[in-house]
Amino acid sequence: MRSVHTLLHSLIDYAGLFPPAELGMTAAVASYSAYRAGEHCWALGRFVVPVARLAEFERAAAPCLPAAGTPWKLAALAGTDLAADLAAIAAFNRGHAGRAAVDTIELKAGTPEAIAAALGATDGRLDAFVELPTGRDPAPLVAELARLGGRAKVRTGGVTPDAFPPPADLIGFLRCCVEAGVPFKATAGLHHPLRGAYRLTYAQGSPSATMFGFLNVFLAAAFLEHGMGRADALALLEEMSPDAFHFDEEGVAWRAHRLADAELRHTRRRSALAFGSCSFQEPIDDLHALGLL
Repeated sequence: MRSVHTLLHSLIDYAGLFPPAELGMTAAVASYSAYRAGEHCWALGRFVVPVARLAEFERAAAPCLPAAGTPWKLAALAGTDLAADLAAIAAFNRGHAGRAAVDTIELKAGTPEAIAAALGATDGRLDAFVELPTGRDPAPLVAELARLGGRAKVRTGGVTPDAFPPPADLIGFLRCCVEAGVPFKATAGLHHPLRGAYRLTYAQGSPSATMFGFLNVFLAAAFLEHGMGRADALALLEEMSPDAFHFDEEGVAWRAHRLADAELRHTRRRSALAFGSCSFQEPIDDLHALGLL
């Protein structure tokens, strides 16, 4: 279905190294390689890896990287020494030309000054996503990202209930990004398409919490970009009923609101770029269960 493909194309950055999956490097690399060759490869984005583990990735991925064709794209998470991380990324890219490339860096910054320093250091060589703190007005930080051509990142959950931001805070982040024209990605807690109560980890007896759904988050961003008000967007973000959504060849609807496929495509290209998930298969399986794949 065209609108489903439009929404999901390259949407899921694979973060199998991170909780709750927390796979070893060899297993995570093997999984990513299999997903690239699988039926739903069109929904797969980048492999997420800390800069500090690039050498480990290099060893594990050596048998898997393509000798020709489309190279693997990596999103690298920066540590505390950004200059050293940028040097490590440059060396990795020189050594793997045509086979793998870090083209995205993800880092944290809590002030406009820290954002300016970080983006100045990257100097446009990489797409830089800056993880912004939730719980306070993101507008000054998003404005600085807009001024400097940066991208935003928001943490939408974790392995404890307190890691999930209030829906009002997440809508505030989405609105700021859309209004400022700042692209964003989300990370953590988005394993499932729709908002609902799910287990926080894969451990037996794991507690549950109400999680955001990735369809809710990315459709809320798309509708906001095309004129939806805050109250309706908040209701969409909190929607739990699969019957409230309808995808077809021409677009997608949520209750009385509708977006054409071209509008959805515009949002995916311009602003709502990706989300990181430690599982690729779980989102795909859930979409099958909903009849969307």
